[in-house]
Formats: sequence, C-alpha cells, structure tokens
Amino acid sequence: MKVMRWIGLALGAALLASCASGPVRRVSEPTARIQQLTVRADGSWSTELRIENFSSMAMRFDQVDLALSVAGQDAGRLATQPALSIGKESADVITVTLTPGAAAKLAVADALAAGRGVDYTLKGTIDATPEEAKQRTFKIDRSSALSPAPGLSGVLR
Repeated sequence: MKVMRWIGLALGAALLASCASGPVRRVSEPTARIQQLTVRADGSWSTELRIENFSSMAMRFDQVDLALSVAGQDAGRLATQPALSIGKESADVITVTLTPGAAAKLAVADALAAGRGVDYTLKGTIDATPEEAKQRTFKIDRSSALSPAPGLSGVLR
C-alpha cells in the first residue's frame, strides 16, 4: 500500500513539473498575399498586402521587399518599411502604391476589360522581429490569383 502511495505521489509531482514550463513560444514563417489591387486614375496600383503572422508570439514587421509579377509579367517591387506589430496568429493589411511595368499594366487592364481573373506571384523577403528576439529575414514565394470585384471598377481581389 505504501509503495502505491509513493508511486502516486511521484506521478503527481512529475505531472505538476511538466506544467511548469509554460506555453511553447514558436516562431513560424509569415506569409504575404495581395488582398486587393486597385488601378488608380493615374495608372498606378494601390495594393493591399495582407501579412499573416503564424507565430505563437507577436512580431514586428520592419521591412517588406517583394517582386510582383502579374500574368507572368514583371510589375515592379512592393517595398516598404511598415514598422507594424501583428499579434500572435493574426494578420494585418498594409497599403503599398506601385507604378507597374507596361506589360503588367496591359495584362491587368485586359483582365479587367474581359471580366476575368489574373495570376500573380510574390517573391522576396520580409524582415520581422519576434518578441524579445533578434530580427529575422523570411523568404516569401507565393503564387495566387486575383478576380474582378463585382460592382467595383478597376478592383481585383
């Protein structure tokens, strides 16, 4: 009987000790995608870039440098220093203005006129600083598509 009591106490102590470590603090690679692209009257594009933080801690996003291609055509770079803090497992949107290359501009204008979507690719880096840690550079390589937003002229989502 005393042996069983000691085994029970030992298991209880081990269980309590395993709970003392606290939550796991994990840094995961963030992602970026275009949430909306708006063709402005002057021909430039306003891109709403959604940055997603999958880490179990908040991160400050210091620099974004992404090459954008649309329909296989080089559109230019989405480069900014947002100094934006995003909470754990959350996302936020920044707006970046871009003067696109001629071929990409024509591809988007053609897609909008025809009422069809267009593929895009983002390639580059995002610099982010996790809570109480040093800055890290994350590589981004994402392909997706945008479709015309119903009722909104010049807008792809």
